[in-house]
Amino acid sequence: MISTPSKPATSEAFSREDWRRGYQTQSEEASYWVDDITGQIPPELSGTLFRNGPGTMDVGGDRFHHPFDGDGMICAFTFVDGKVFFRNRYVRTPGFIAEQEAGKILYRGVFGTQKPGGFLSNAMDLKLKNIANTGVHYWGEKLMALWEAAEPYGLEPVNLETLGPEYLDGLLKAGQAFSAHPRIDPGSTRTGGKRRFVNFGVKTGLSSAINIYEFEEDGSLATQQTRNVPGFAFLHDFVITENYYVFFQNPVKFNPLPFVFGQKGAAQCLEFDPKGKTQMLVIPRDAAQPVQRFETESCFVFHHANAFETAGAFEQDGKLIVDSICYPSFPSVEPGEDFMETVFEDVPPGQLFRFTADLSQGNVTREEISLRPCEFPSLHPAKVGKDARYYYIGCVIDPNIANAPLQSIIKLDLQGEPKTWTAAPRGFISEPLFVSRNPSDVNAAEDDGWVLCLIYNAARHASDLVILNAQDLQEVARVNLKQHIPYGLHGSFTVETFGITA
Repeated sequence: MISTPSKPATSEAFSREDWRRGYQTQSEEASYWVDDITGQIPPELSGTLFRNGPGTMDVGGDRFHHPFDGDGMICAFTFVDGKVFFRNRYVRTPGFIAEQEAGKILYRGVFGTQKPGGFLSNAMDLKLKNIANTGVHYWGEKLMALWEAAEPYGLEPVNLETLGPEYLDGLLKAGQAFSAHPRIDPGSTRTGGKRRFVNFGVKTGLSSAINIYEFEEDGSLATQQTRNVPGFAFLHDFVITENYYVFFQNPVKFNPLPFVFGQKGAAQCLEFDPKGKTQMLVIPRDAAQPVQRFETESCFVFHHANAFETAGAFEQDGKLIVDSICYPSFPSVEPGEDFMETVFEDVPPGQLFRFTADLSQGNVTREEISLRPCEFPSLHPAKVGKDARYYYIGCVIDPNIANAPLQSIIKLDLQGEPKTWTAAPRGFISEPLFVSRNPSDVNAAEDDGWVLCLIYNAARHASDLVILNAQDLQEVARVNLKQHIPYGLHGSFTVETFGITA
């Protein structure tokens, strides 16, 4: 395993003004063939990269309290014959349209945004707008913008026009949760070798109901189950193996009163318990089998990297392995604080750990993979739910600093030495995404492909899409956009080009 010093020093080598400018609202929606390209786009790279993230950071000059409260803006990069067509467009939810027409904030945000007028204006107003700003996936000939607290929004994949709420053929009701973190099962004995789109939604309170769905490649529902677990559950992400869904129930409590009385956003009402235990929920994909719960050391997990089973997980030597980005506590921006003045060394860092659950003995062990502050893990799509060797993760530029904006990408080799690529000093990265050179070649090397990453380039006050060789992290090409794209959240890649030709 790879590790770094457990007590890194503090540092702030980046320009805070550079970092701030990447959060400016992008009001321009554009579509064009990109002609400013450094290097050469591999001609065999064919398909569309979709990205989602908050594009608005303010309305009428009034800033949102946290970027995560911003409205979703979708970006599409379509690669055809060594060329790339770019398009960006906002998801036109009713809340987005209403605020843009009014020129002011009309809704409270989960992460602390309040309407003008103080707590008297916000008290008892529990209505949230669907901001559709977290994930984006194309599946079953449907392009969906995802936000975990409500239903997806359907988009036209060619021009990104908003089609409206997507209820998945009546499966979802208005406002019903559907996670922004689906997993794509690459195919196994359980699925007859076919891929599946796997996702969940949670309704939580004193107890929690987890609804889990699996969809065939044509978009039809394959399986559905609901599992009830005790206690409040903040479930942002999950992982799958051939036989299990795995969730981490973070040790947090939720006191809704400050939200109800207009003093805080809902996420600010979460209270992390450092003395509590994190619960690993192991849910069989066979709905007839019971849920297992395992306790592990207190930590907070937003994102997982992957999970896999060793041979015969219930047998004597069988194990369930989960690799996750863990925080020592829940990072939040409290009322009265300014996100743009974040002191990074005071923010708990995300670090990569491996959890090994012995399902037959009922215990879990934890060990560090890398203590370098990091986020947004990615891997070869064919290795989802299987034992993977490589992870591609956004990280800080120096393993010896406590925390900082993500400016580098690390290729973690679980059997060897890591490799890094950096956008520093004036580049700030988003989620790196691995794209296979030949998805149909089952004998291809696990790192045979590219890493695509959208970075904010402060030197140009614009964004660049970098294409890295996944084997050595050498830069192959750089697609230089005409405008900046605010720091995003999650994306996905499809081999579809939607009729766009060079």
